Amino acid sequence: MKVLFIINTDDGETIFNAMRLANVGVKKDDEVSVFMLGKGVLFEQAGNEQYDVMGQINQFKGDFYV
Repeated sequence: MKVLFIINTDDGETIFNAMRLANVGVKKDDEVSVFMLGKGVLFEQAGNEQYDVMGQINQFKGDFYV
């Protein structure tokens, strides 16, 4: 299955959960793409101790567009 995630927020919890779901898709051999739009391009500053955004993004093996 092909899946596209469009993330347009800088909310750490939302980005974390979207990327976590994207990673599940990759593990199930789906073709997953993530597109950061608007405030989503600020993803590097969005995480905190509770929501490891960069950890999820670094683990992601699909197509990633900023």
